This record gives sequence, C-alpha cells and structure tokens, in this order.
Amino acid sequence: MPLLHLVVLALVQGITEFLPISSSAHLVLVPSLTGWDDQGPVIDIAVHVGTLLAVVLYFRRDVAEMTLGFLALLRRSSTAGARLALQVLIATLPVLAAGAVLHEVGMELFRSVEVIAWATLGFGALLWFADRTGGQRRGVADLSFAGAFAIGLAQVLALIPGTSRSGITMTAGRLLGMRRFAAARFSLLMSIPTILAAGTLAGLDLYAAGDVALGLDALLAAGLAFIAALASIAVMMRWLKTASFTPFVLYRVALGVGLLVWIYA
Repeated sequence: MPLLHLVVLALVQGITEFLPISSSAHLVLVPSLTGWDDQGPVIDIAVHVGTLLAVVLYFRRDVAEMTLGFLALLRRSSTAGARLALQVLIATLPVLAAGAVLHEVGMELFRSVEVIAWATLGFGALLWFADRTGGQRRGVADLSFAGAFAIGLAQVLALIPGTSRSGITMTAGRLLGMRRFAAARFSLLMSIPTILAAGTLAGLDLYAAGDVALGLDALLAAGLAFIAALASIAVMMRWLKTASFTPFVLYRVALGVGLLVWIYA
C-alpha cells in the first residue's frame, strides 16, 4: 500500500477510534470517496491495535489496578480493581461471541456507504437522546454487573460500520445514568480486550496468508495510529469533564445527511 494511503488511514483511525463518530465507518469511507483500493479488514484491525497501545498507556493506572484485581480474584480476594476487571470482562463477552461468528461468515455486507450513512445518522440521534435524558449520578464504581452486561450487548451493534463502538457504549452508559466522563472511561476500558481479541484474529489471518509486505504495512499503520489516538483520547476526556456530546452528534448528523444526499442524489 502507498505510504500516503497508510498515513491517511492511520491518522483517521487514531483520531476517530475513541471519539463517538465511528472509526470503522471512516476507514471504509476513505477508499469509497477517494477511489483508493479498499485496505481490507486486516489493515482496519492493524490500526485498531495501534490505538490499543494508546488507550493502555493513557489508562495505565486503571489497567494496573485491573491486573492486580484479577490476580486478587485468583486468590479469592475482592478489591476495587477486581470489581472493575469483572465489569469489563462481563461487558466484553457479547461482542467476543458475535465477532467470532461474523469472522467466520464475513462482514462485507455491512461495508457499504449506505449502511454507514444510516447508522451514522440513526445512532447519532440515539446518542443525542441519551445525553439529553441520561442522569449524571453514577460513576464506574456505581455500575452493576447487569448494567455492564447491558453496555456489552450494546457494543455488539458496533460491528456495523457507522454505529461507533465508543458511541454506542457511551450511549448505553448515559442511558444507565452514568456521568459523561465515567461513561467514556468505561467505554475506553472496554475497548482494550475487544481490540486485543480482534487484533489476535487479524494476526492469525496475516500469518496464514504469509504476506510479509502486508505485515510491514500493518506495523507502520499501527505505529502512526498510536500517536494520533493518544492525542485524541486526551482531548476527548478533557472535553467531557465539563461539556456534552453535542459536537459529536452534530458531526454525525452532518456526515450522515451528506452521505445520504451523495448516495440518493
């Protein structure tokens, strides 16, 4: 893949992965709107792996707390970190099951601009509704295991490009009364095992294909995405401490409407 294509895709992924605007939609749209060859699912997931390193670094204290908490669970001891680890694990189970099924049957049906346009618009409206009606009472520590599983079920919808994994999980969190910053924090922590699982599947596909050149492309894309994602996370988390999701909703509406006009006109 040409260097320019890799740079653009990596920056798009890094900037959009953790914003509630759907990174996968943008990665599908880039070749659709530019005429470039579709980068395919392996490069898609490679840049997701780059963003994984960024979220682990940003939330390194939470990751360390969850790791120690998991070890405490093995000793049948309960800590705040153990509870957080269980919440994230429970929330991840639905998408792991759904992702494994779709990996076998293929996802090309969902990689169309029309699907992206409607998903961007519809789930953007849902985010607006959740942000307007959701309470501001709960933090991550107040989230029940049933609530974590509900957010995990919502995450399955993110397998449709245009939905946004971050967007739908933050939407579910807000509907459950989580504060904006808390909903975003839990959403990003959920992304760690989800992206790790997706990256593992992509790595196995890459190994089976035996395509060394594609492997080098994927490594470069992952590194560039890491840098962009780290900056994007920092900006979003700072924003959500004092402001709402409205700018992201407006962006989604504008993008969705623009795409529909482009498709049907």
